[in-house]
Amino acid sequence: MEERRGPVAPKDPTAKRPGYFIMRDKDVLGSPMPDGRGIQYIYESDGRLKASAKLVGNLEDEAMIAELDTVEGLRRQVHSIGVSVQKSGEPVKVTFAFQMYGHKDPYVSGTTLSMELLSDGMEMVMDLSRCEWPGDDNVPGQIRFEFPEAGMSAKVSVCFYLNDGYTAPEQKPDREVDFASDAYKKMIGRSIVQKGNIHRLKKAIGRARAGEKVEVAYIGGSITQGAGAIPINEMCYAWQSFRGFCDLAGRGYEDNVGYTKAGVGGTPSELGMIRYDKDVTGNGKKQPDVVVVEFAVNDEGDETRGECYDSLVRKIYNSPQKPAVILLFSVFVDGYNLEERLDCVGKAYMLPMVSTKAAVYEQFYLSEEEGGVVSKNRFFYDMYHPTNIGHRIMADGLIRMFELADGSEDEEDLDISGITPPKGSEFEKVYFIDRDSIDGCPAVSSYDCGAFTGYGTEVQHVERDRDLQGTPEFATNWFYDGKTAGEAVFKAKIRFSALLVVYMDSASAGVGTAEVYVDGEKKLDIDPHIIGWTHCNALIAYRGGPAAEREVEIRIPEKDRDKEFILLGFGVVD
Repeated sequence: MEERRGPVAPKDPTAKRPGYFIMRDKDVLGSPMPDGRGIQYIYESDGRLKASAKLVGNLEDEAMIAELDTVEGLRRQVHSIGVSVQKSGEPVKVTFAFQMYGHKDPYVSGTTLSMELLSDGMEMVMDLSRCEWPGDDNVPGQIRFEFPEAGMSAKVSVCFYLNDGYTAPEQKPDREVDFASDAYKKMIGRSIVQKGNIHRLKKAIGRARAGEKVEVAYIGGSITQGAGAIPINEMCYAWQSFRGFCDLAGRGYEDNVGYTKAGVGGTPSELGMIRYDKDVTGNGKKQPDVVVVEFAVNDEGDETRGECYDSLVRKIYNSPQKPAVILLFSVFVDGYNLEERLDCVGKAYMLPMVSTKAAVYEQFYLSEEEGGVVSKNRFFYDMYHPTNIGHRIMADGLIRMFELADGSEDEEDLDISGITPPKGSEFEKVYFIDRDSIDGCPAVSSYDCGAFTGYGTEVQHVERDRDLQGTPEFATNWFYDGKTAGEAVFKAKIRFSALLVVYMDSASAGVGTAEVYVDGEKKLDIDPHIIGWTHCNALIAYRGGPAAEREVEIRIPEKDRDKEFILLGFGVVD
């Protein structure tokens, strides 16, 4: 048998350039695509790449950080990109893609760099100077890991190796999180900012323990949707805390305790109060006994600066089932949230309040000896969303609240009807009208769709409950396609004292604007491009008047008659 020999003159290893990580042992999962592949999307626009460089790579040089805002700056700084993928089991081919967003059309006209590598943990390096850059490149847009099959999970690392003249900080390994330590338990204890009146929560736990049917629901933004959790349906804080509720009650997850997760990325309580009936109660089919409300990092988009949040809380608390309402305050990587704006609602109504910021933020800056438990890099998946560890910490704060309620003496239920709403309650009775519900709605005496005759399919998709596939949000809408014959106006006579218009945002140049008129007076201009991604949104068109029938028109202006627009529906207060 011929002896196997290696190369006669193996090349010396290429010296690695200094560099810093933007991802390090990051959990990813291939979400299902129509062709059977699995893809993990990691968005890097809107400051996310800069945040990752600081958070994961310990980058502190402000000039270098600023360069990551543009493709031009990225190419000036980064010589090559090192990528590794580590998956258990037999290695598979994985495609790494780094897409730049273009000037003309963000999602189409930019360059996409890609390379194949095996999921065996071996780093492959992409030399940017050898890549073709044919695109109309503006900003670094998104990174994708493309797997041959959906559901494949892995840990990935991405390192930026630098051009001559740049230096990188030391890349230190993170400390592990000891979930059994006294320091961890103390940290979780800090998340309980107010136990509040525990009657309803204690009652729900007792009923579940007795085998009665109980529903636990969660409503919020992308963190409630599960963003950053891998897989999103099992490692999100909602499912982890729901399991804790069931464990406390001694009941299996599929037995008598129901679960509803109604998080929609990028949306504030202004939309949450409109979609509560549809997304949480199924228009009355379910009656939650416990509802966790998480909008602390989303409500900058609330036009009322807190009244929509107050109205949502009152809407839930005063519903027939009399559910327990728990306010949960999440946090961004820079410490931002709106807890100081919103906690007055919880204080006024004596609601249980759990603050993730109170638990983790100060300890981020402590050493292990000083009481530090978890680093920012371990807690945050990106600048906005938690990792699996971060989601667990959020869940453990809620579970601690469940335990406190269960172990406390019962008390009288609190009637909040006599309490002055600290932020206001004009929208407490808001309900939603869409294409499915407008016929027969007592508030609508007539309507004419004009050329709004189709169904828009380019809508926001969210992973509901335990779903991994993604469900279209507001699928029964009115779609103006810019081609169908008919008047470019949607008209309706609706009785209301306040009105919100719900529509679909988009980054597409093929989507146009709309104008909202009430009784012939222009009240609102809608520009779907302000947010800049496929995203459902709500804006107030009218408020402050008595309940009366008014004529509402959604008009497509002349300049956009050949473009598309999706009208999702109306939020009505009657």
